[in-house]
Amino acid sequence: MADLALDALIDRVRAARADKTTLNLIGGHTKSFYGEAPRGSALDLRPLAGISSYEPSELVVTVRAGTPLAELEAALAEKGQCLPFEPPRFAANGTVGGMVAAGLAGPARAAVGGVRDYVLGATLLNGRAEVLSFGGQVMKNVAGYDVSRVLAGSMGVLGVICEVSLKVLPVPVASTTLRFERDEAAAIKQLNTWGGQPLPINASAWWDGMLVLRLSGAAAAVQSATLKLHGEVVDPALAAGFWTGLRDQTDEFFTKAQAAVAAGATLWRLSVAATTPPMALPGEHLVEWGGAQRWVVTTAAAAVVREAAARAGGHATAFRGPKTDGALAPLSAPLARIHREMKTAFDPDRIFNPGRLYPGL
Repeated sequence: MADLALDALIDRVRAARADKTTLNLIGGHTKSFYGEAPRGSALDLRPLAGISSYEPSELVVTVRAGTPLAELEAALAEKGQCLPFEPPRFAANGTVGGMVAAGLAGPARAAVGGVRDYVLGATLLNGRAEVLSFGGQVMKNVAGYDVSRVLAGSMGVLGVICEVSLKVLPVPVASTTLRFERDEAAAIKQLNTWGGQPLPINASAWWDGMLVLRLSGAAAAVQSATLKLHGEVVDPALAAGFWTGLRDQTDEFFTKAQAAVAAGATLWRLSVAATTPPMALPGEHLVEWGGAQRWVVTTAAAAVVREAAARAGGHATAFRGPKTDGALAPLSAPLARIHREMKTAFDPDRIFNPGRLYPGL
């Protein structure tokens, strides 16, 4: 049976290559703010939609890239399963392909891993209009170069992600949210102490003097940890709203951040060692992932923010707002060469999402 949606995409890529034009890969328009500014003629991937196969007993789903993320999550929820890395949705119409291409993960990232850890296989339409398949549908089926996982976070610069196979997991049996009054330094120290203990910590967040902790897993383990930690138990409905708001960046911190961005500030995402003390940067701070991810809303110069992140052994991404110094941290010369060679191998004519990840890619 002919695949009309895929055939149409192949024709568009062939035409773009012949005309020497570029294509801006789009799905639900929910992440157009992320990375560098989109360029090129729009190539809508939403017609390439649908769940190709789902084996709940095998914890594997194969889904086409234009499928709404909400549709996939609803299908998983019917079977008591989920995407454990909690991809941010930002809005209701995000797609699975955008989720993989952006490579972003939510509050549980430090405990369960990121998007690339759950990508088992992928089908890619490259810049030569060739359809390539990588990986498979089981963990042990991956041999050779693990290209399918390279696609996670590639921002579409290597080609059109047509379909992905993802590992999924059961929804945790039990979950409890606790909160503690702590300043930032005390919260980071406490998180690192807990991180060395056998506790079912699934997510954490600190902002404005309050540390919030989510425990998830077996009921006995969650109950035991709750008694041990002596935190204030948060009402389940309030807790669910809090974690959803944090995941989708609709909670109070991010709402205020967007207002500050509208006034000229930048929302920065810093990836640093979890043990890093509070960052000496002006502005509002939010701490996630046990201390390993820091959000900072500030008008400080990009060089100041990136220098602070580098001193902590990490890097900084301009997530929202002005990106005059580039969205992502500059690459070292060897890494930049690898990126260029990957781009040339998959998209020699520089058709897809030019400059969206880094200039020249």
